[in-house]
Amino acid sequence: MASVMGLLEEREAAARARVEELQAEADRIQSELAAAEAVLDRRVIARVELAEALAAPGDAADPAVQEAPEPVPAAKAVKAPVAGSIVPHFGEGMTVEKALAADYRRIVELVESGPEGGEGAMAKEIASGLGLELVPAKIEGVRSKARRLAERGWLAASPSGRFTARQPTVTVPAAVGKPGGRGDGS
Repeated sequence: MASVMGLLEEREAAARARVEELQAEADRIQSELAAAEAVLDRRVIARVELAEALAAPGDAADPAVQEAPEPVPAAKAVKAPVAGSIVPHFGEGMTVEKALAADYRRIVELVESGPEGGEGAMAKEIASGLGLELVPAKIEGVRSKARRLAERGWLAASPSGRFTARQPTVTVPAAVGKPGGRGDGS
């Protein structure tokens, strides 16, 4: 008769093997998804560029005049962030739409659309809002992206693990005629 401990160890080993198989499959699917998102982003940009080129006003008789302005917008379109691109540090005048890839953009928009004055969102709540399956691998992926956004100034992270919208930087002018701040120095 086999021991109970031996049976439990066999079942644990089988479960561990199944988890490893599923994790490998999830990694493969995540990689394929990133590649498919990159292709989608490029095709959307190509369609928008074509629509702009076809709708451009100008002389129909002189094609050289119409072609001259086109390279400038095309160069800007190539720089559009795609899945897998680096998250830049937030700077003055930067917008979510122009600086962040689609998956990062969705995270920022979801956190910013949360309740005002709220305590922020946990990675699990963000993953749920993105429509992802609530499994540890997906939640950790979202947490990693949200941390990266917080490190680069797009979001704020609290010690409790919640992510909130970035606080706007406000410059406060110095008080004129108030050297000590509170009183007039007398």
